[in-house]
Amino acid sequence: MPKVGMEVIRRTALVQATIAEIGARGTLDVTVGQIARRAGMSTALAHHYFGGKDQIFLAAMRQILRDFEAEIVRGLKVANGPRARAEAIIAASFAPACFAPNTIGAWMTLYAQAQTHPETLRLLRLYQRRLRSNLTHALRPISDAPERHAETIAALIDGLYLRAALARSESADTARAAALSILNVLTGKTG
Repeated sequence: MPKVGMEVIRRTALVQATIAEIGARGTLDVTVGQIARRAGMSTALAHHYFGGKDQIFLAAMRQILRDFEAEIVRGLKVANGPRARAEAIIAASFAPACFAPNTIGAWMTLYAQAQTHPETLRLLRLYQRRLRSNLTHALRPISDAPERHAETIAALIDGLYLRAALARSESADTARAAALSILNVLTGKTG
């Protein structure tokens, strides 16, 4: 009989191993066996908990999105005013947990998988809607076109992730500064 709580521990280990394995390879072209080995367990156990590679990957992306949400919530709790709210959302996008190389690799895999996997596409669209909605809400008091500006900033964030994935040298500070600079341009803030 397994110990109480082992399922949670094992699922978490498999999710973390999935992110690490995808990050190391830069693709979802990994096997459940490779993921399970990295997590220190058998392939059969990984299949038992998730069913297959696609399900493990979706669980990993859900964890990444929960981490991103936690970063946003932390930033918004201390944000004072609409500009600070927009800045907090941008900062969360480039927080260390969200902009780590393995996480960036998982994001690139999400975009690639979304072209052919409906469940992955649904998860990507959910993320995109939430990001645009949060940005639009923050920008409404400081922008003459909050929806359009939210879309621009969201596209820039995606582009900065792509650049980081391809160059493997984009720092979180550089990416965050670029996005904040565009925020200033879009909202007419100078100096």
